[in-house]
Amino acid sequence: MTFDTHSTIRLNHQIEKKVREAGSSFYWAMRLLDSEKRRAMYAVYAFCREVDDIADGLDPETKKLENLDKWRREIALVYRGKPESYIGSALQLAVPQHQLQKADFLAIIDGMEMDAPQHFQITNRTDLELYCERVACAVGRLSNAICGITPEDGDVLAKSLGEALQLTNILRDVAEDAKRDHVYLPDELLVKNGYVSVTPDFVIDDPAIARTCSELSEIAYQQFSAAENVIRKIGSKKTLAARIMMAVYKRIFDKLLARGWDRLEQPVSLTKLEKGVLILRESLA
Repeated sequence: MTFDTHSTIRLNHQIEKKVREAGSSFYWAMRLLDSEKRRAMYAVYAFCREVDDIADGLDPETKKLENLDKWRREIALVYRGKPESYIGSALQLAVPQHQLQKADFLAIIDGMEMDAPQHFQITNRTDLELYCERVACAVGRLSNAICGITPEDGDVLAKSLGEALQLTNILRDVAEDAKRDHVYLPDELLVKNGYVSVTPDFVIDDPAIARTCSELSEIAYQQFSAAENVIRKIGSKKTLAARIMMAVYKRIFDKLLARGWDRLEQPVSLTKLEKGVLILRESLA
């Protein structure tokens, strides 16, 4: 598909509207990027938002899988230059500019398919790493490519930061996820720590949960530290997006540590002001 100036402007407005209406604070963070990188990042974010909404929606599992498979076909069309959706069209512009890899988009869809069933339980550390790889690290590789980070450094950063961010999400949302019959704490670790039930209704009350969360928090801390080291090696110029994500999620992680793992139903979040200050600080670094 080819684009003239008018159609490109209209497409950019559609994508920006999609991202803005998602209500994420990171919309404003992405606006700090130069125009070409910003448009590409918006396109990737819009795609991620679309498939995530499918996985988290109320449709039956078969319908979710059908809709995710449509996106798998759309990604194939993007790489053939024949997208059928406006998000696909935006991706078509971004892919050659930043050498975005088809495998990363497909990995994200695979991750959403893991989330699609009504009941979901992570079995072991290997499955947890696979889940993080698909829903977080793959997104990181796309973001790093857009920011001009080399594949060698970008892959290492995506691995460490992606796992740190996703583990923070998991630790923050244990109670909320259990209510929808999704348990991301690996069953293998739960059993090791003395957990005897596999019923999500009991997941919050069992003392083994705190021990499992503490164990995962140690992994998250190590991955935050590893990501910080990679960012220092790459330098600040190309790592603005990564630094903003790390700053926001590290603050959430620190709040989780301060709250402790025996009060999982007590929510932890950042205010818009807190996020704004962190974004501003990183933009000036």
